Amino acid sequence: MSEQVANRYFSVAPSAEAEGAPRKLKFHANGKWQESKTTKYMDCYNPSTGEVIARAPQCLAEEVEIAIQSAKEAFPKWANTPVSKRVQVLYRMKHLLDIHLEELSHLLAFEMGKKYMEAMGDILKVTEVVEFACGAPHLMKGESLMNVSTGYDTVLYHQPIGVFAGIAPWNFPAMIPHGWMTPICIATGNCMVLKAASFVPQSSMRMMELWQEAGIPDGVINVVTAGRNEAEILLRHPDIRGISFVGSTKVGKHIYETAAANGKRVQALTEAKNHALVLRDCKLERTARGIINAFTGCAGQRCMALPVVVAEEAIADQLMAYLKEFVSEMKLGKAYEKTTDMGPVVNEGHMQFVLDWIRTGVEEGAELAVDGRNPQVPPGCENGYFIGPTIFDHVTEEMSVGREEVFGPVLCVKRVKNFEEGITLMNNSRFANGSVIYTQNGHYAREFSKRTDAGMVGINVGIPVPLGIFGFTGHKQSFFGDLHVMGKDGFAFFTESKNVTATWFSEEIEHTGKVDTWDGTITSMPTEKH
Repeated sequence: MSEQVANRYFSVAPSAEAEGAPRKLKFHANGKWQESKTTKYMDCYNPSTGEVIARAPQCLAEEVEIAIQSAKEAFPKWANTPVSKRVQVLYRMKHLLDIHLEELSHLLAFEMGKKYMEAMGDILKVTEVVEFACGAPHLMKGESLMNVSTGYDTVLYHQPIGVFAGIAPWNFPAMIPHGWMTPICIATGNCMVLKAASFVPQSSMRMMELWQEAGIPDGVINVVTAGRNEAEILLRHPDIRGISFVGSTKVGKHIYETAAANGKRVQALTEAKNHALVLRDCKLERTARGIINAFTGCAGQRCMALPVVVAEEAIADQLMAYLKEFVSEMKLGKAYEKTTDMGPVVNEGHMQFVLDWIRTGVEEGAELAVDGRNPQVPPGCENGYFIGPTIFDHVTEEMSVGREEVFGPVLCVKRVKNFEEGITLMNNSRFANGSVIYTQNGHYAREFSKRTDAGMVGINVGIPVPLGIFGFTGHKQSFFGDLHVMGKDGFAFFTESKNVTATWFSEEIEHTGKVDTWDGTITSMPTEKH
């Protein structure tokens, strides 16, 4: 076997590869792809067809330890590498992402089920943050002041901390591990141990290959797939200095409490139930199309989806008519075919989870205006994990389907009398990731921006995800931690501040022998003569 083939993220006999046999995946540590010694592998599917395409190892505890030690050993040299040289790796990575954009988009659609253009967007969000992290030489600059006290100067530096762990979800297998987590981490001089999502690990692993090609030193980035017990090691390990996590609120809260109790920094991005307030003065047809895009995009499997619409009663019936008309035009199909309007959900287990929520909505008394169960799909997709757009009308606050995260292409329509009733209802949610208002009224738009609890707000924008230069700012039980991903918070999360105060002794001072108790830390004492 050639060195090039041996250093790929998977192994499979050439004849088996030709026949489409599942790939046996590896883990990456110390600059090498390694076969796990585990006996437990998780099947990875093509959700468009239901076929098994790969098997990901549940790495052993000692293999997770190998990855951590690899990062620990790489840290001193990487941290001491000038930041201008570190970002050269990111420049090269950006170039490789551009070259391999179509390949990566197809792979992501193939293993996760997002339609092709959504998968491409996932990759482009990686590029966006890589570009932002290339600004590290400027963004890591500290502050200084000469003569803070007579003859004393102070300089504040931002320095790397050590080894971080990234625990990635399955719904954005490229953007989150290699966009939100890795670029700023390594640009600031830290090292990363990524736990890729075992459902969809190949996008992350292929990107690890590109990091290698870009020249990342051995051990700076490491990638494992693991079960819950092995992942728990990352939360308590003394050599892990911080955790970046995206996933469920239950798990995120556990990670926050456990890792923080072990002295680690934590940013845990969790669930959401984003609402849109639709006022009577909005551009109704365009609003309906925006809502469809926002709740069916990625088959609803994103924390910035729009699963709830709060509509003024005056226009609710007309809005419902538009929504039903427009979803009827949507074409389901294989995610990697460019004519597809909506792909499948990620796997059979998640399909059943969403179907259970639809059944719950019916049992709770919500009006099932559009039923997405058992949708029509093209030939070859009969065993895929498809759920069509589903719309509930007349959803009330007592119904759990309108309160809890369904994470599928399911929209709940709630009706209110006016703006005040609408924003009160929205702020009653325990989640506060995103919120949206559709209106042409500047007063209501401004009031909404001020008073909504959500951290990301859209005015006639259905998915108000900011660019990476601003950060991703969820609130309430949509986030646990103090510093958010990306933006200035991202650079603060991956660095620690150090103040250095210095003075230089003159001949006169050397012979006086007088040293004040405060020694330059107060600008002037009452007895000081000027």
